[in-house]
Amino acid sequence: MPVTNDKLVIAGREFDSRLMVGTGKYADFQQMVRAIEVSGAQIITVAVRRVNISDRSKESLLDHIDLKKYTLLPNTAGCYNAEDAIRTCRLAREAGLSDFVKLEVLGDEKTLFPNNEELLKAAKVLIAEGFTVLPYTSDDPIICKKLEDMGCAAVMPLGAPIGSGLGIRNPYNIQIILETVKVPVIVDAGVGTASDAAIAMELGCDGVLMNTAIAGAQDPVAMAEAMNLAVRAGRLAYRAGRIPRKLYASASSPLAGLIA
Repeated sequence: MPVTNDKLVIAGREFDSRLMVGTGKYADFQQMVRAIEVSGAQIITVAVRRVNISDRSKESLLDHIDLKKYTLLPNTAGCYNAEDAIRTCRLAREAGLSDFVKLEVLGDEKTLFPNNEELLKAAKVLIAEGFTVLPYTSDDPIICKKLEDMGCAAVMPLGAPIGSGLGIRNPYNIQIILETVKVPVIVDAGVGTASDAAIAMELGCDGVLMNTAIAGAQDPVAMAEAMNLAVRAGRLAYRAGRIPRKLYASASSPLAGLIA
């Protein structure tokens, strides 16, 4: 299996990096900018409801993002029903941000698990309106298949609850999703450290999206670099093809021809 020319393709757009990063929870904009730079990410997600997009005379994090260098992915974080999510996406497009959106419809404030019923409703409307929809969803192969069938450009199953840092809690569901859908599968939420990102990529996922794992680290810039390396290493290992797991040992050196 060749390991060169391995680009992430979403709705016809090509990206060299398979790591996507958020913009929240940083100590300041300078730290955010530096972390994004060393992460190597090309897709940056921004919470529309938490960013000043109406009064550009006031400072906004958008002032610190080079939109010629990065692809902006507005998200609907903080929305708990389809109507609010749809309205937020429309607002992002009207403000000139993007029609390339990360769709989140949350179920409750404690778990931040997705409300898949409302998610499906919102996705259907947004796709009909010409949005490129990347939905945050549970690690449910049936829901992921429904999202693909209605026209979502990717599916983004959680690895664990948002901000939990628990890592990939159910790799078996992720594997079933990978076998079930043909659109890119991007693990979204739950990554805590570099090994979690590498595991997601070694499973065969097309990408990883994270925010808290980087911004909440003691050294966000160093963690951003670690995540960059982990995603690349995990993808390369997946493409290279790991050895089969065996219960017993297998000698590294051939036994034939040994001196008696």
